[in-house]
Amino acid sequence: MAIDSDWQADVARWGLGRVPWREQSMWALWVYRFGRRADARPASPAQDLLLLIYKLLNAPVKTLTGISIQKETRIGPGLQIWHFGNVIIHPNTVIGANCTLRQGVSLGERYEGGPCPVLEDDVNLGSHAHVLGGVRLGRGCHIGAMAVVLCDVPAGCTAVGNPARILSPREARRPSPGV
Repeated sequence: MAIDSDWQADVARWGLGRVPWREQSMWALWVYRFGRRADARPASPAQDLLLLIYKLLNAPVKTLTGISIQKETRIGPGLQIWHFGNVIIHPNTVIGANCTLRQGVSLGERYEGGPCPVLEDDVNLGSHAHVLGGVRLGRGCHIGAMAVVLCDVPAGCTAVGNPARILSPREARRPSPGV
């Protein structure tokens, strides 16, 4: 099975020119991309074998890395996960190109069977940010650490807090008190 361009974009985001195998998040991304490629193949005994391999790889990699990404999730090229651990992505979530997630990020439903988030391109989520429900995060927006996002965030904006509030561009650039 050939390596796809999305995986090559994931590797390129690290800027090393090679796969950073010491980064456990890359293990989870590789298994995810492998599962997507296996799913896209025509139904055949070869596909059945590849899907079995995916299942056998997915459980231990999820346990070792603390990153849960199911092959049903739609993720654009260039995803980067910094500081692996406790990253949970619901299978119905959509993630655009060149997004960045950090440890403890949760992307999912607010209630069982509910809608899931859509992250447009170049979205950056801080550690332990939670984005829940049918929320759309606009291109290039930033979500602060420990924010709980329950409403849409416009492109280029910053959201912080619990529940998250959208900062004006001036507030986002201003240093916090005591800095």
